[in-house]
Amino acid sequence: MFDLKFTTPPEWAVAIAAAIDEFLPDHASAEKKASSMAMGMVAHYPDKTELVRAMTDLALEELGHFRAVVKIMHARGLSLLPDEKDPYINALRRHIRKGTDYYFMDRLLIGSIVEARGAERFGLIADALPQGEMKRFYQSITRSERSHKDLFLQLAQGYFDTAEVSSRLDELLIAEASIISTLPSRIALH
Repeated sequence: MFDLKFTTPPEWAVAIAAAIDEFLPDHASAEKKASSMAMGMVAHYPDKTELVRAMTDLALEELGHFRAVVKIMHARGLSLLPDEKDPYINALRRHIRKGTDYYFMDRLLIGSIVEARGAERFGLIADALPQGEMKRFYQSITRSERSHKDLFLQLAQGYFDTAEVSSRLDELLIAEASIISTLPSRIALH
């Protein structure tokens, strides 16, 4: 339904695939935070029935992804690490406007953009990994992230005027491209 305005270089994924054990704790943290974010939306907008249903389902799915990553980590002798602040997410949050409706719309659109970036990057990781269980796992995660991208955008379009959503989405996509293209590369999702 939309394309990101910056494409992650394939070299990024090659570096991640080569350091997958270092990447997995960050991936687990991202899934845990995604589940928490979805439940935060439920708490913040309890009167929005469609949103509550969608975010409850999303929270459970993201928690399932967290569980799957933790299972892989434990099988590889790895442990979770303390959560770190994500500079990408923090930079995106600075673009959320004040005002009840603006704030709500921007949260939904940023959710869609974050999921789109996750789909892109997990897909690149899947492409960079050799055939096997990890490659299949990341292919599956990629499909999930794509559906989450669509979910957030459909929610925004259901609650707000489509033209207004489209215009604001384009503004946020430009901001996101600037953010992601200037962040230092690291062994992390963002």
